[in-house]
Amino acid sequence: MSELSIPTYDPATTVRSLEVEIDAPASVVWEVLTDLDSYPHWNPFCVAAKSTLELGAAVEMTLADYSGATETFPYTEYVCAVVPERLLSWELRPTEVSVQAARRDQVIEPITDNRCRYYSTDAFLGEEALQIMADSGEWVKRAFDDTAVALKERSEALFTARSLGSRSA
Repeated sequence: MSELSIPTYDPATTVRSLEVEIDAPASVVWEVLTDLDSYPHWNPFCVAAKSTLELGAAVEMTLADYSGATETFPYTEYVCAVVPERLLSWELRPTEVSVQAARRDQVIEPITDNRCRYYSTDAFLGEEALQIMADSGEWVKRAFDDTAVALKERSEALFTARSLGSRSA
């Protein structure tokens, strides 16, 4: 199996979630990540998402506010990488209104046929990257860690239910 090429970013402006080992195949984890309609059932940070997940497509999200300011807030990023069962990425592009930019990579690494690991990164880019990291890096890390744990739980439950022949997951 060839190595997946993940962009490298400045560690001073990059948040990385904890890495979780998941007792489910990469295909199941991929299914959970790409089933955006089910996010409200398992994802504590991105509580709703809508997208075709095609390259360049908008990902319209409703995010839980881990900074403590409000209950949820809307956020839109754009799909920039899709490698089935390995990588799902979206980015915030700078605009005339805001120079903020970022890229989120969600990485799945197969370990065996029925086991894989997952982590995600959020690289803050552009001239405001250091300030954004200072302002939001801590809560983004908490949000991504919670998401990694929830993805593990959801993927393992789905795989176990299917392995037992159950129709509920």
